[in-house]
Amino acid sequence: MLRVSALRQGPDPDPGLDLSEPFTCAQLVAAGYSRRMVRQKRFAEIVPGVHVLSSAIGPTTLIKAALLIHPADACASHGSAAVLLGLPVPDPGFAHVTVFRQKDRRYRREIKSHVTTRRRRIVLAQGVRVTDPITTFIACAGQLGLVDLVVLGDALVRRCRTSPAQLVRACQVSTDYYRKRALAAALFVREGVDSPMETRLRMLIVLAGLPEPVVNHRTFWEDGSLRRRFDLYYPGIRLIVEYDGRQHASDTRQWQGDLDRREELDDEGYRILVVTAEGVFRSPGRTLERVRRQLVERGMDGVPAIDATWREHFPS
Repeated sequence: MLRVSALRQGPDPDPGLDLSEPFTCAQLVAAGYSRRMVRQKRFAEIVPGVHVLSSAIGPTTLIKAALLIHPADACASHGSAAVLLGLPVPDPGFAHVTVFRQKDRRYRREIKSHVTTRRRRIVLAQGVRVTDPITTFIACAGQLGLVDLVVLGDALVRRCRTSPAQLVRACQVSTDYYRKRALAAALFVREGVDSPMETRLRMLIVLAGLPEPVVNHRTFWEDGSLRRRFDLYYPGIRLIVEYDGRQHASDTRQWQGDLDRREELDDEGYRILVVTAEGVFRSPGRTLERVRRQLVERGMDGVPAIDATWREHFPS
């Protein structure tokens, strides 16, 4: 948090004005600073009339700046609410702000303004008014594709103390415009998903018409303590599908631990199929062929042919 001293003669400036957070020129003057101060190179104009120290610009700066030019009851919504809630969404590119009266909309190039007469549950996230997680999920159905929306839903369940059943129910009773698209994604949401890439890998398999693996499968020792956890697993044939982000490639101890674990699993009759980012984004078709081949070779009955539906969601 950075505060600056007075730049003109007169009453001492208000030390409560934090210049590392977006501020309006009116706030600057009211705090006892000179309006001309924002002309300095160390300040940036985020939206017309709202400035901040350039060094303090971050992922939420535009959202906070946009709300400053709206009435106090406005809130961040859609992708902007997701960002503030710490949920994974593609960069919205502009700030989503929802207001409750048509006259309160503000039209700026950097802002996507929404107006609704529906009641909204508002929560605070990073000190900012935002739509609650489930409302945010349903609203994002208007901007996100199916896979990105399931990524959001899996993270929401993990971080916001919501179950997949609660999310499905909320979509079913919603009157929002995009409730059907939200429901279609909610039906794919699962508990215990650790990462967006794990979600994408599972969705690639499912959208290709292959059997859905179990998420977050756990095995335990005789005393009840956790022995192993598998991201994606086919119990009947002991097939493990793992996403490897290669974040441990330079960590010798982690790498050796992974090798030891895989050797131990091999000895117990498990098969580990490792998929990297390239296998999801650049060669998803090959990944699906690898998965299906293992399903067949390890004796799963009735494995279907690969359905081309996945191509609509994973253009390689």
